[in-house]
Amino acid sequence: MNEEQSDSSWVDRLGQFFSGEPKDRNELLEILRDAQKRHIIDRDALSMIEGVLMVSELRVRDIMVPRAQMDVVHQDASLADIFPIVIDTHHSRFPVIGEDRSQVMGILLAKDLLPYAYRQNLQVPVKKLMRQALFVPESKRLNVMLREFRMRRQHMAIVIDEYGAAAGLVTIEDILEQIVGEIADEHDLEEEYIFRRSNRVYTVKAITPLEEFNEYFDADLSSEDFDTIGGLIVHSLGHLPKRGEKVRIGRFEFEVLRADNRRVHLLKVKLIEPEPQSSGAD
Repeated sequence: MNEEQSDSSWVDRLGQFFSGEPKDRNELLEILRDAQKRHIIDRDALSMIEGVLMVSELRVRDIMVPRAQMDVVHQDASLADIFPIVIDTHHSRFPVIGEDRSQVMGILLAKDLLPYAYRQNLQVPVKKLMRQALFVPESKRLNVMLREFRMRRQHMAIVIDEYGAAAGLVTIEDILEQIVGEIADEHDLEEEYIFRRSNRVYTVKAITPLEEFNEYFDADLSSEDFDTIGGLIVHSLGHLPKRGEKVRIGRFEFEVLRADNRRVHLLKVKLIEPEPQSSGAD
């Protein structure tokens, strides 16, 4: 078959798809991947289309930040109490809790704090500034959630379980990252792969070359089968991890800070102190 006949065959298949004949998703992906190989669409476009198709199948429970990992503020706390949290986390929105994390009372927007900071009026309780929260069930599909975010002009929703307790949170950025990949902002790591947080805690991009990781930490993690630290973590866990999963390798404890359904993006690395050796008295 010559190139002209091959192109005609591909066009015929694409025409059949749009003619209304019933086709499954796998066949659609096959046609799109074929189009990418022929440079009709580029790799980034294919990746985004795959992300769009995946979003229609996933539910908010699949990508939400679990309750235990939410950065929250208490409704009775003063602005003076919460400013360190706001500054350290760099978030623009915070769930406001009542008695515990399962009881979310509202949402605090960081921008609402500016007038009070300017006037140095920091004894105001958080509950006077919080806004109404959007609550959604764990089973809501991501494509429906994205549409609701757009209609309501909101960026964060509290995910509730069958008993009405907060199970976690989801943001519009979390959903968009399923489509376009990681969205970096001004607080994300830029050119550096490794960022030192304290003497024993570091933030590391998953794409950090293993050779560079080993050189930075004077380590000897195997770099024969993997090029990046993210590849080593996925192999060690045996699956594509979700946010919050941990694994210990040698003298390092790795925690996944950011990941989607296709790759790991960001890791927290903690240096583990060696266990004291017994003196072994005779």
